[in-house]
Amino acid sequence: MTTSTTLLPAVVRPAQEDRCWLSSDHCAGPVLGLLNSLGWAVVDTPEANVHATSPDGHVYVGWLPEDPAAWKRDIVWRVLVLPADGAPWVQEFGIHTPSEAVAGFLAALVAHSSH
Repeated sequence: MTTSTTLLPAVVRPAQEDRCWLSSDHCAGPVLGLLNSLGWAVVDTPEANVHATSPDGHVYVGWLPEDPAAWKRDIVWRVLVLPADGAPWVQEFGIHTPSEAVAGFLAALVAHSSH
Protein backbone atom coordinates (compact mmCIF):
# COMPACT_ATOMS: atom_id res chain seq x y z
CA MET A 1 0.00 0.00 0.00
CA THR A 2 1.37 3.37 -0.94
CA THR A 3 0.30 6.55 0.74
CA SER A 4 0.58 9.94 -0.81
CA THR A 5 2.80 12.23 1.20
CA THR A 6 0.09 14.88 1.01
CA LEU A 7 -2.13 12.63 3.17
CA LEU A 8 0.45 12.19 5.92
CA PRO A 9 0.50 14.58 8.88
CA ALA A 10 3.29 17.11 8.94
CA VAL A 11 6.13 16.34 11.33
CA VAL A 12 6.36 19.04 13.96
CA ARG A 13 9.78 19.72 15.38
CA PRO A 14 9.71 22.54 17.90
CA ALA A 15 12.83 24.62 18.20
CA GLN A 16 15.05 23.74 21.15
CA GLU A 17 14.08 26.94 22.98
CA ASP A 18 10.38 26.03 22.64
CA ARG A 19 10.90 22.83 24.62
CA CYS A 20 12.07 24.31 27.93
CA TRP A 21 8.74 23.37 29.55
CA LEU A 22 9.57 19.67 29.08
CA SER A 23 11.62 19.74 32.26
CA SER A 24 9.73 20.47 35.39
CA ASP A 25 10.58 23.52 37.42
CA HIS A 26 8.24 22.34 40.20
CA CYS A 27 6.06 25.42 39.75
CA ALA A 28 2.28 25.02 40.02
CA GLY A 29 1.57 28.26 38.14
CA PRO A 30 0.22 26.81 34.86
CA VAL A 31 -2.27 24.55 36.66
CA LEU A 32 -3.36 27.07 39.26
CA GLY A 33 -3.78 29.75 36.61
CA LEU A 34 -6.04 27.42 34.62
CA LEU A 35 -8.12 26.42 37.65
CA ASN A 36 -8.52 30.01 38.82
CA SER A 37 -9.63 31.07 35.33
CA LEU A 38 -12.25 28.30 35.37
CA GLY A 39 -13.70 29.50 38.68
CA TRP A 40 -12.55 26.58 40.81
CA ALA A 41 -12.38 26.92 44.60
CA VAL A 42 -8.65 27.01 45.37
CA VAL A 43 -7.30 26.82 48.93
CA ASP A 44 -3.68 26.77 49.99
CA THR A 45 -2.50 25.37 53.29
CA PRO A 46 0.15 26.77 55.63
CA GLU A 47 2.33 23.81 54.55
CA ALA A 48 2.29 25.12 50.91
CA ASN A 49 -0.01 22.42 49.54
CA VAL A 50 -2.91 23.53 47.35
CA HIS A 51 -6.36 21.95 47.06
CA ALA A 52 -8.84 22.85 44.31
CA THR A 53 -12.39 21.72 43.60
CA SER A 54 -14.36 22.18 40.41
CA PRO A 55 -17.51 24.32 40.58
CA ASP A 56 -19.71 21.20 40.28
CA GLY A 57 -17.73 19.39 43.01
CA HIS A 58 -16.94 16.39 40.78
CA VAL A 59 -13.20 17.00 40.38
CA TYR A 60 -10.51 17.60 43.00
CA VAL A 61 -6.95 18.63 42.17
CA GLY A 62 -4.23 18.60 44.79
CA TRP A 63 -0.75 20.05 44.44
CA LEU A 64 1.08 18.30 47.24
CA PRO A 65 4.75 19.32 47.34
CA GLU A 66 4.82 19.21 51.15
CA ASP A 67 2.66 16.12 51.79
CA PRO A 68 4.70 13.23 53.27
CA ALA A 69 2.18 10.64 52.00
CA ALA A 70 2.62 12.00 48.47
CA TRP A 71 6.41 11.90 48.82
CA LYS A 72 6.25 8.19 49.64
CA ARG A 73 4.49 7.60 46.31
CA ASP A 74 6.73 10.07 44.42
CA ILE A 75 3.78 12.20 43.35
CA VAL A 76 3.10 15.91 43.54
CA TRP A 77 -0.23 16.14 41.66
CA ARG A 78 -3.40 14.19 42.49
CA VAL A 79 -6.59 14.43 40.43
CA LEU A 80 -9.69 12.72 41.82
CA VAL A 81 -12.77 12.50 39.61
CA LEU A 82 -16.18 11.69 41.09
CA PRO A 83 -18.51 11.10 38.13
CA ALA A 84 -22.22 11.58 38.76
CA ASP A 85 -22.99 8.18 37.26
CA GLY A 86 -19.81 6.13 37.45
CA ALA A 87 -16.99 4.89 39.62
CA PRO A 88 -14.50 7.44 41.00
CA TRP A 89 -11.03 7.41 39.49
CA VAL A 90 -7.67 8.97 40.28
CA GLN A 91 -4.79 10.21 38.17
CA GLU A 92 -1.51 11.09 39.86
CA PHE A 93 1.52 12.80 38.37
CA GLY A 94 5.10 12.37 39.55
CA ILE A 95 7.45 15.00 40.83
CA HIS A 96 9.14 15.37 37.45
CA THR A 97 5.94 15.87 35.42
CA PRO A 98 5.88 19.45 34.11
CA SER A 99 2.97 21.53 35.34
CA GLU A 100 2.20 22.40 31.73
CA ALA A 101 1.51 18.71 31.06
CA VAL A 102 -0.82 18.50 34.07
CA ALA A 103 -2.58 21.68 32.91
CA GLY A 104 -3.00 20.11 29.46
CA PHE A 105 -4.52 16.98 31.01
CA LEU A 106 -6.94 19.09 33.07
CA ALA A 107 -7.86 21.30 30.10
CA ALA A 108 -8.71 18.16 28.10
CA LEU A 109 -10.70 16.75 31.02
CA VAL A 110 -12.69 19.96 31.40
CA ALA A 111 -13.25 20.29 27.63
CA HIS A 112 -14.54 16.72 27.46
CA SER A 113 -16.84 17.14 30.46
CA SER A 114 -18.52 20.20 28.97
CA HIS A 115 -19.87 18.26 25.94
